[in-house]
Amino acid sequence: MKVENGTGDISWSGAAGDMNIDSKYFIASVTKMYITVVVMKLIEEDKIALEDLISKHLPDHYCNSLHVLKGVDYSNQLTVKHLISNTSGIPDYFFHKQKNGRTVADELLDGHDKPWPLDKTIDLIKNLKPNFKPGAKAAYSDSNYQLLGKIIEEVTGQPIQEVLKRYIFEPLGLKNTYIYHDPTDTSPAPFYYGAKKLWLPQYMISIAPEGGIVSTVDEMMVFLKAFFTGRFFPVEKLASLKDWKMILPPPGLFLFGIGLEKLWIPWIFSPIKYPGEILGFWGQTGTFAFYNPKTDLFFCGATNQINGKGHRKATGLMLKTIKSML
Repeated sequence: MKVENGTGDISWSGAAGDMNIDSKYFIASVTKMYITVVVMKLIEEDKIALEDLISKHLPDHYCNSLHVLKGVDYSNQLTVKHLISNTSGIPDYFFHKQKNGRTVADELLDGHDKPWPLDKTIDLIKNLKPNFKPGAKAAYSDSNYQLLGKIIEEVTGQPIQEVLKRYIFEPLGLKNTYIYHDPTDTSPAPFYYGAKKLWLPQYMISIAPEGGIVSTVDEMMVFLKAFFTGRFFPVEKLASLKDWKMILPPPGLFLFGIGLEKLWIPWIFSPIKYPGEILGFWGQTGTFAFYNPKTDLFFCGATNQINGKGHRKATGLMLKTIKSML
């Protein structure tokens, strides 16, 4: 874990278990925050717009009958904004129960490593019932970001790893941050489900835009500060990302905007020292990257624990640190 303020006057790093301060680790869904940067840059370059229909940028076979709810086909109403804000209604391939009552998450947590490319996701979700009409509400879905990653590749004409290098990794000078692409690469720390160690290289190499980045706490801190201090887009544009809608379990309880998350901290839980906004992103493996404007503190790290205990522990540590500064 690493904690730092905006000026760097306050900076602390710590590690425990089988990780060191300089360990590489899978940042999981914190990857989606990097995708937000790419989308914002492509908007700035007039290569994409939030209101663009996804059918404008994707091959027909991806879009045909992608979202059919109660006999009504909404596939041609889906927009880029629906994907990046998790308001598409497209089922989450990872947590959605299939006809056998099992989920992809169940299989992976049992240790059955397998690749999960976009074509496989499309085939699955076309046989699942959508959650709601596009734009009606929000529900977390990794499927959205798999599709968003494909749109980015179509718009730029480059694979997602090259796009991320061009817009983020190289400009920030990140030497230990990359898209996981080699199943023989054992440098990232493994993650756990309780006491069970999980090593799923085939799966991790197939989910680049939704969770495939490997990084370190130092380099994630560089990115996190760049995100919130105007390195990628004007700070004023952060307000446009704060179109909050509640996300319910799975995977957890928080608010989701335009490619950005906010911790749900009811005022009644901390009326005397209310922390204000805590903005950033969670990863399924207990990874986190958050910023608290009220104290100008940045937090990032990983518990490498999938069962939810890591998220609760990280939340507690962040809140305790923030309150100590108020």
